[in-house]
Amino acid sequence: MPIESVGTPAMWAGFLGLVLALLALDLGVFHRSAHAVTIKEAAIWSVVWVTVSLAFNGLVYHWFGPDRALEFATGYLLEKALAVDNIFVFVAVFAYFGVPSTLQHRVLFWGILGALFMRGGFIGIGAVLISKFHWVLYVFGGLLVLTALKMMFGGEEEIHPERNPVLRLFRRFVPVTSEFHGAKFTVVKEGKRFATPLLVVLTVIEVSDLIFAVDSIPAIFAVTTDPFIVFTSNIFAILGLRSMYFLLAGVIEKFHYLKQGLAFVLLFVGVKMLIMDIYKIPIGVSLGVVAALIGGSIALSLLKPKAKAE
Repeated sequence: MPIESVGTPAMWAGFLGLVLALLALDLGVFHRSAHAVTIKEAAIWSVVWVTVSLAFNGLVYHWFGPDRALEFATGYLLEKALAVDNIFVFVAVFAYFGVPSTLQHRVLFWGILGALFMRGGFIGIGAVLISKFHWVLYVFGGLLVLTALKMMFGGEEEIHPERNPVLRLFRRFVPVTSEFHGAKFTVVKEGKRFATPLLVVLTVIEVSDLIFAVDSIPAIFAVTTDPFIVFTSNIFAILGLRSMYFLLAGVIEKFHYLKQGLAFVLLFVGVKMLIMDIYKIPIGVSLGVVAALIGGSIALSLLKPKAKAE
Protein backbone atom coordinates (compact mmCIF):
# COMPACT_ATOMS: atom_id res chain seq x y z
CA MET A 1 0.00 0.00 0.00
CA PRO A 2 2.05 2.96 -1.22
CA ILE A 3 1.77 6.10 0.87
CA GLU A 4 1.84 9.48 -0.84
CA SER A 5 2.45 12.70 1.03
CA VAL A 6 0.42 15.76 0.12
CA GLY A 7 3.41 17.91 1.03
CA THR A 8 5.72 18.95 -1.78
CA PRO A 9 9.51 19.14 -1.19
CA ALA A 10 9.14 22.92 -1.00
CA MET A 11 6.46 22.58 1.71
CA TRP A 12 8.63 20.18 3.72
CA ALA A 13 11.58 22.56 3.47
CA GLY A 14 9.42 25.55 4.32
CA PHE A 15 7.95 23.83 7.38
CA LEU A 16 11.36 22.77 8.70
CA GLY A 17 12.67 26.28 8.10
CA LEU A 18 9.71 27.74 10.01
CA VAL A 19 10.29 25.40 12.97
CA LEU A 20 14.01 26.19 13.15
CA ALA A 21 13.30 29.92 12.90
CA LEU A 22 10.75 29.76 15.72
CA LEU A 23 13.13 27.77 17.92
CA ALA A 24 15.98 30.19 17.21
CA LEU A 25 13.71 33.12 18.07
CA ASP A 26 12.58 31.36 21.24
CA LEU A 27 16.04 30.57 22.62
CA GLY A 28 18.12 33.29 20.99
CA VAL A 29 15.85 36.26 21.67
CA PHE A 30 13.09 35.64 24.21
CA HIS A 31 14.97 33.19 26.45
CA ARG A 32 18.52 34.27 25.81
CA SER A 33 19.27 34.53 29.52
CA ALA A 34 18.26 31.75 31.90
CA HIS A 35 15.32 32.77 34.06
CA ALA A 36 12.34 31.27 35.85
CA VAL A 37 9.34 31.16 33.53
CA THR A 38 6.28 32.77 35.12
CA ILE A 39 2.69 31.59 34.73
CA LYS A 40 1.94 34.75 32.73
CA GLU A 41 4.86 34.16 30.35
CA ALA A 42 3.89 30.48 29.96
CA ALA A 43 0.29 31.47 29.20
CA ILE A 44 1.39 33.98 26.55
CA TRP A 45 3.67 31.44 24.89
CA SER A 46 0.95 28.78 25.02
CA VAL A 47 -1.37 31.15 23.15
CA VAL A 48 1.42 31.92 20.65
CA TRP A 49 2.09 28.23 19.88
CA VAL A 50 -1.61 27.38 19.59
CA THR A 51 -2.17 30.41 17.33
CA VAL A 52 0.74 29.43 15.07
CA SER A 53 -0.59 25.86 14.93
CA LEU A 54 -4.10 27.05 14.01
CA ALA A 55 -2.66 29.37 11.36
CA PHE A 56 -0.75 26.46 9.84
CA ASN A 57 -3.93 24.38 9.93
CA GLY A 58 -5.55 27.19 7.95
CA LEU A 59 -2.84 26.76 5.33
CA VAL A 60 -3.46 23.01 5.30
CA TYR A 61 -7.16 23.73 4.66
CA HIS A 62 -6.24 26.14 1.86
CA TRP A 63 -3.76 23.75 0.23
CA PHE A 64 -5.43 20.38 0.65
CA GLY A 65 -9.06 20.90 1.68
CA PRO A 66 -11.23 20.23 4.77
CA ASP A 67 -10.44 16.52 5.17
CA ARG A 68 -6.70 17.07 5.58
CA ALA A 69 -7.38 20.06 7.84
CA LEU A 70 -9.57 17.88 10.08
CA GLU A 71 -6.83 15.22 10.13
CA PHE A 72 -4.29 17.82 11.19
CA ALA A 73 -6.58 19.17 13.94
CA THR A 74 -7.34 15.67 15.25
CA GLY A 75 -3.68 14.64 15.19
CA TYR A 76 -2.64 17.87 16.91
CA LEU A 77 -5.25 17.49 19.66
CA LEU A 78 -4.38 13.82 20.14
CA GLU A 79 -0.64 14.45 20.43
CA LYS A 80 -1.23 17.46 22.70
CA ALA A 81 -3.27 15.30 25.05
CA LEU A 82 -0.80 12.42 25.08
CA ALA A 83 2.00 14.89 25.81
CA VAL A 84 0.45 15.44 29.25
CA ASP A 85 2.21 12.24 30.38
CA ASN A 86 5.50 13.98 29.60
CA ILE A 87 4.59 16.74 32.04
CA PHE A 88 4.22 14.24 34.90
CA VAL A 89 7.72 12.99 34.08
CA PHE A 90 9.17 16.51 33.86
CA VAL A 91 7.77 17.37 37.29
CA ALA A 92 9.21 14.21 38.87
CA VAL A 93 12.64 14.47 37.20
CA PHE A 94 13.11 18.17 37.98
CA ALA A 95 12.09 17.59 41.59
CA TYR A 96 14.39 14.58 42.04
CA PHE A 97 17.46 16.36 40.66
CA GLY A 98 16.55 19.69 42.26
CA VAL A 99 16.81 21.54 38.94
CA PRO A 100 16.55 25.30 39.61
CA SER A 101 13.52 26.92 37.98
CA THR A 102 15.89 29.24 36.07
CA LEU A 103 17.39 26.25 34.21
CA GLN A 104 14.27 24.22 33.47
CA HIS A 105 13.37 26.02 30.24
CA ARG A 106 16.86 25.42 28.79
CA VAL A 107 16.66 21.70 29.55
CA LEU A 108 13.22 21.44 27.96
CA PHE A 109 14.33 23.43 24.92
CA TRP A 110 17.16 21.03 24.07
CA GLY A 111 15.05 18.05 25.14
CA ILE A 112 12.27 18.97 22.76
CA LEU A 113 14.73 19.76 19.98
CA GLY A 114 16.06 16.22 20.34
CA ALA A 115 12.51 14.90 20.44
CA LEU A 116 11.76 16.56 17.10
CA PHE A 117 14.52 14.58 15.40
CA MET A 118 13.62 11.32 17.16
CA ARG A 119 9.94 11.61 16.34
CA GLY A 120 10.77 12.55 12.76
CA GLY A 121 12.75 9.33 12.50
CA PHE A 122 9.94 7.30 14.06
CA ILE A 123 7.38 8.79 11.69
CA GLY A 124 9.61 8.08 8.68
CA ILE A 125 10.11 4.47 9.76
CA GLY A 126 6.41 4.05 10.48
CA ALA A 127 5.41 5.45 7.08
CA VAL A 128 7.84 3.11 5.28
CA LEU A 129 6.60 0.07 7.23
CA ILE A 130 2.95 0.90 6.56
CA SER A 131 3.61 1.45 2.85
CA LYS A 132 5.29 -1.97 2.55
CA PHE A 133 3.31 -3.99 5.08
CA HIS A 134 -0.35 -3.08 5.54
CA TRP A 135 -0.65 -5.44 8.53
CA VAL A 136 1.64 -3.13 10.54
CA LEU A 137 -1.44 -0.94 11.11
CA TYR A 138 -3.06 -3.84 12.97
CA VAL A 139 0.08 -4.20 15.09
CA PHE A 140 -0.09 -0.49 15.92
CA GLY A 141 -3.80 -0.80 16.75
CA GLY A 142 -3.22 -3.79 19.01
CA LEU A 143 -0.38 -2.00 20.77
CA LEU A 144 -2.63 0.99 21.48
CA VAL A 145 -5.44 -1.21 22.83
CA LEU A 146 -3.02 -3.04 25.15
CA THR A 147 -1.57 0.26 26.35
CA ALA A 148 -5.07 1.60 27.01
CA LEU A 149 -6.04 -1.49 29.03
CA LYS A 150 -2.83 -1.22 31.03
CA MET A 151 -3.60 2.42 31.84
CA MET A 152 -7.16 1.53 32.85
CA PHE A 153 -6.42 -1.46 35.09
CA GLY A 154 -2.76 -0.99 36.01
CA GLY A 155 -3.49 1.29 38.96
CA GLU A 156 -1.60 4.44 39.89
CA GLU A 157 1.96 4.23 38.68
CA GLU A 158 4.45 6.35 40.57
CA ILE A 159 7.45 7.82 38.78
CA HIS A 160 10.84 7.06 40.33
CA PRO A 161 13.66 8.76 38.40
CA GLU A 162 16.30 7.19 40.66
CA ARG A 163 15.29 3.73 39.38
CA ASN A 164 15.70 4.69 35.74
CA PRO A 165 18.15 2.21 34.15
CA VAL A 166 19.40 4.91 31.76
CA LEU A 167 20.35 7.07 34.74
CA ARG A 168 22.27 4.21 36.32
CA LEU A 169 24.05 3.40 33.05
CA PHE A 170 24.91 7.06 32.47
CA ARG A 171 26.43 7.48 35.91
CA ARG A 172 28.38 4.25 35.51
CA PHE A 173 30.20 5.32 32.36
CA VAL A 174 30.17 9.13 32.48
CA PRO A 175 31.76 11.15 35.31
CA VAL A 176 29.23 13.60 36.73
CA THR A 177 29.78 16.63 38.93
CA SER A 178 27.83 16.82 42.16
CA GLU A 179 26.64 20.39 41.54
CA PHE A 180 25.13 22.45 38.74
CA HIS A 181 27.36 24.82 36.77
CA GLY A 182 24.83 27.35 35.55
CA ALA A 183 23.32 26.40 32.20
CA LYS A 184 26.33 24.27 31.19
CA PHE A 185 25.83 20.62 30.31
CA THR A 186 29.53 19.77 30.64
CA VAL A 187 32.52 21.34 32.37
CA VAL A 188 36.28 20.75 32.38
CA LYS A 189 37.88 20.18 35.78
CA GLU A 190 41.59 19.47 36.17
CA GLY A 191 41.90 18.74 32.47
CA LYS A 192 39.03 16.21 32.47
CA ARG A 193 35.54 16.78 31.06
CA PHE A 194 32.61 16.07 33.35
CA ALA A 195 28.89 15.99 32.72
CA THR A 196 26.83 18.23 34.98
CA PRO A 197 23.54 17.06 36.55
CA LEU A 198 21.83 19.15 33.84
CA LEU A 199 23.08 16.74 31.15
CA VAL A 200 21.86 13.79 33.20
CA VAL A 201 18.41 15.39 33.43
CA LEU A 202 18.38 16.05 29.69
CA THR A 203 19.30 12.41 28.97
CA VAL A 204 16.51 11.07 31.21
CA ILE A 205 13.97 13.38 29.57
CA GLU A 206 15.08 12.39 26.05
CA VAL A 207 14.78 8.68 26.82
CA SER A 208 11.37 9.25 28.45
CA ASP A 209 10.12 10.95 25.29
CA LEU A 210 11.45 8.05 23.25
CA ILE A 211 9.30 5.71 25.34
CA PHE A 212 6.22 7.93 25.04
CA ALA A 213 6.69 8.11 21.26
CA VAL A 214 6.05 4.35 21.09
CA ASP A 215 2.42 5.14 21.99
CA SER A 216 1.91 8.54 20.40
CA ILE A 217 3.31 7.82 16.92
CA PRO A 218 1.08 4.76 16.29
CA ALA A 219 -1.86 6.77 17.64
CA ILE A 220 -1.50 9.52 15.08
CA PHE A 221 -1.22 6.97 12.26
CA ALA A 222 -4.74 5.94 13.26
CA VAL A 223 -5.85 9.43 12.27
CA THR A 224 -3.97 9.68 8.97
CA THR A 225 -1.16 7.88 7.16
CA ASP A 226 -0.05 11.00 5.29
CA PRO A 227 3.54 11.65 6.50
CA PHE A 228 3.26 15.42 6.04
CA ILE A 229 0.12 15.71 8.18
CA VAL A 230 1.47 13.23 10.75
CA PHE A 231 4.79 15.07 11.06
CA THR A 232 3.52 18.64 11.11
CA SER A 233 0.71 18.03 13.62
CA ASN A 234 3.06 16.04 15.87
CA ILE A 235 5.79 18.67 15.77
CA PHE A 236 3.44 21.57 16.49
CA ALA A 237 2.05 19.67 19.49
CA ILE A 238 5.58 19.07 20.82
CA LEU A 239 6.69 22.67 20.23
CA GLY A 240 4.10 23.95 22.69
CA LEU A 241 4.98 21.36 25.32
CA ARG A 242 7.44 23.58 27.22
CA SER A 243 4.97 26.41 27.79
CA MET A 244 2.28 23.86 28.66
CA TYR A 245 4.60 22.41 31.31
CA PHE A 246 5.22 25.76 32.98
CA LEU A 247 1.50 26.53 32.79
CA LEU A 248 0.28 23.22 34.24
CA ALA A 249 3.14 21.89 36.40
CA GLY A 250 1.65 23.27 39.59
CA VAL A 251 -1.90 22.03 38.96
CA ILE A 252 -1.42 18.87 36.89
CA GLU A 253 -2.22 16.66 39.89
CA LYS A 254 -5.71 18.18 40.03
CA PHE A 255 -6.59 16.48 36.70
CA HIS A 256 -6.70 13.03 38.29
CA TYR A 257 -9.18 11.63 35.76
CA LEU A 258 -7.05 12.69 32.79
CA LYS A 259 -5.14 9.38 32.78
CA GLN A 260 -8.42 7.49 32.35
CA GLY A 261 -9.48 9.93 29.65
CA LEU A 262 -6.23 9.33 27.76
CA ALA A 263 -6.69 5.58 28.18
CA PHE A 264 -10.10 5.78 26.50
CA VAL A 265 -8.58 7.94 23.74
CA LEU A 266 -5.93 5.29 23.06
CA LEU A 267 -8.57 2.57 23.17
CA PHE A 268 -10.72 4.46 20.66
CA VAL A 269 -7.89 5.10 18.18
CA GLY A 270 -6.63 1.52 18.61
CA VAL A 271 -10.04 0.07 17.79
CA LYS A 272 -10.39 2.58 14.94
CA MET A 273 -7.17 1.22 13.48
CA LEU A 274 -8.18 -2.43 13.94
CA ILE A 275 -11.55 -2.04 12.16
CA MET A 276 -10.40 0.36 9.43
CA ASP A 277 -10.80 -2.24 6.65
CA ILE A 278 -14.32 -3.06 7.85
CA TYR A 279 -15.55 0.43 8.70
CA LYS A 280 -13.67 3.70 8.43
CA ILE A 281 -14.76 6.08 11.17
CA PRO A 282 -15.17 9.60 9.70
CA ILE A 283 -12.40 12.00 10.71
CA GLY A 284 -14.94 14.52 12.02
CA VAL A 285 -16.32 11.87 14.38
CA SER A 286 -12.79 11.02 15.52
CA LEU A 287 -12.06 14.65 16.32
CA GLY A 288 -15.31 14.95 18.29
CA VAL A 289 -14.69 11.75 20.28
CA VAL A 290 -11.09 12.69 21.15
CA ALA A 291 -12.11 16.22 22.19
CA ALA A 292 -15.05 14.91 24.25
CA LEU A 293 -12.95 12.32 26.09
CA ILE A 294 -10.18 14.77 26.95
CA GLY A 295 -12.52 17.64 27.83
CA GLY A 296 -14.80 15.33 29.78
CA SER A 297 -11.97 13.89 31.89
CA ILE A 298 -10.71 17.39 32.74
CA ALA A 299 -14.22 18.61 33.61
CA LEU A 300 -14.86 15.54 35.77
CA SER A 301 -11.56 16.11 37.60
CA LEU A 302 -12.62 19.66 38.45
CA LEU A 303 -16.18 18.68 39.43
CA LYS A 304 -15.01 15.75 41.60
CA PRO A 305 -11.71 16.78 43.22
CA LYS A 306 -9.43 14.05 44.49
CA ALA A 307 -9.93 13.30 48.16
CA LYS A 308 -7.00 14.44 50.27
CA ALA A 309 -5.09 11.74 52.08
CA GLU A 310 -5.50 12.06 55.82
